[in-house]
Amino acid sequence: QVQLVESGGGLVQAGGSLTLSCAASGSTFRINAMGWYRQAPGKQRELVAGISRDGSTDFADSVKGRFTISRANADTLYLQMSSLKPEDTAVYYCKASIPITTWRKDDYWGQGTQVTVSS
Repeated sequence: QVQLVESGGGLVQAGGSLTLSCAASGSTFRINAMGWYRQAPGKQRELVAGISRDGSTDFADSVKGRFTISRANADTLYLQMSSLKPEDTAVYYCKASIPITTWRKDDYWGQGTQVTVSS
């Protein structure tokens, strides 16, 4: 079992910056990949950025060049967001994945943190 707690959300003006944090606890040594997702009202949850245990990263096209994802050991995940746009407004969720078998994994989610970008 893994517990995830996000923090750092808030209200920011367009063009501003914000850094989200995700603190993991429990069986963190089992975590492989971690990522940030977001869900805007009326839209599906989407991947924002992900990072694997070996440090490889992936970003949604809409945030490339503006967002950075980093991981401090297996316990803390960060999302540095800059040049924020109103369309970045959403609830941001942290996710951790633990491999069970070659084909199965367990995903754990945080409760989410609201990011609002005003124009």
